[in-house]
This record gives sequence, C-alpha cells and structure tokens, in this order.
Amino acid sequence: MIGRGILDGLAVTFRHALASAAGQLRRPRSFSAPRQQGISESEHGLFTVQYPEERLAVPERFRYLPVLLYEVDTGKERCTSCGICAKVCPPQCIWIVRTAGPDGKPIPQPAEFYIDASICMSCGFCVEYCPFDAIKMDHVYELASYERFDSLLLRKADLMRPVDYHARIHPTDFAAEEVDRLAKLEAERAKEAVRAARPPRPAKS
Repeated sequence: MIGRGILDGLAVTFRHALASAAGQLRRPRSFSAPRQQGISESEHGLFTVQYPEERLAVPERFRYLPVLLYEVDTGKERCTSCGICAKVCPPQCIWIVRTAGPDGKPIPQPAEFYIDASICMSCGFCVEYCPFDAIKMDHVYELASYERFDSLLLRKADLMRPVDYHARIHPTDFAAEEVDRLAKLEAERAKEAVRAARPPRPAKS
C-alpha cells in the first residue's frame, strides 16, 4: 500500500507520545529540580534530558576511549608493553615506551603509554587483542576542551584505572573474564601438581 511506511512511522511517534503522557501522569517530573542520579533505561516515551544536571545511563557495552587496568591489592599494572594494541590499532593512535632495567634489559612494564584521543575511533580492537586483559573501553565521553592537542593526548597517568572500576562499568564482561582467569589458574596449579608428583630423575654417573 502506498504510504504504508509513513503511517508506520507516525504510529511509532504516536505510541511514544502516549507513553510520555502516561508516564508524566504516573510520575510527574519537576524540571526545576532535576535528578542527579541520571535517567534509567526503563523509562519510556519522549522526554528532554536536562543535561548536564541529568544524564542518560549508557549501556554496559558502550565504549568510548581505552583505559589501562591495575590490580587493586598490589597496584601492579596488567600491561606488559607487548605492543599488540599499538600494532592492531587502525588509526595508529597508541604509543608505548617499554621500561628498561639498570642493565638495559627490557622489563615487561610500560614506562610511557600514550593514546591520542583526537584520532581514536573507539573500535575496541586494542581490547579484543590484548592477551592480558590490560586495556578496556571506558564510559567517560565528556572530553571537550578549548585546546586541541596536548589536552587530547592521554598519558599513562590519565589512563590508569583499578580493576574494580572495570568490574563496575562492565559487570558482564568482568564476570566472564574472571571465569576464564580462574580456569587458567586451576590448569596451571594442576600442571604444577603433576610436576611435583614426578619422581626425580636419577643422576648421571
């Protein structure tokens, strides 16, 4: 039928308008005193967010810029400066400088870690390819600045976040990662037990 798409679109708009009116009757909102905790995803209908006093709750899978994780109890960084994230990054916005010991040998820890937020495309490849779960996507998206260069070059100190921060904003992914981590830990313990149970080799005469 000609015009079916227009009618379907108008029906969606009409349903949202009715849901808005019904929601306003059930829970009248005072725009003079906006809520500070944000708006739940369960609210339906058309409404105006009084930004920045009110903010829409972002979905768990929302991703903006990468951050680096460190262990809460030890403060140890998960990143080993392997450089995989920098290699797979499509716009090449990650730079890593590995730590060197007194003897000049490399230490698996980044001395410097840079992400150019002005060219990062938030693709999440760095997160997918990191073998140590050291880099994750953040939910913070308010990075507006009057200066275009230095303020958008995020350094290691700007990127560090505790593991429990990742657990709070990505609970589903964190739970799955913990299952995998514990399974690997149990496998390593089983291997160690097998090695310990082996009889010692006789000494060569």
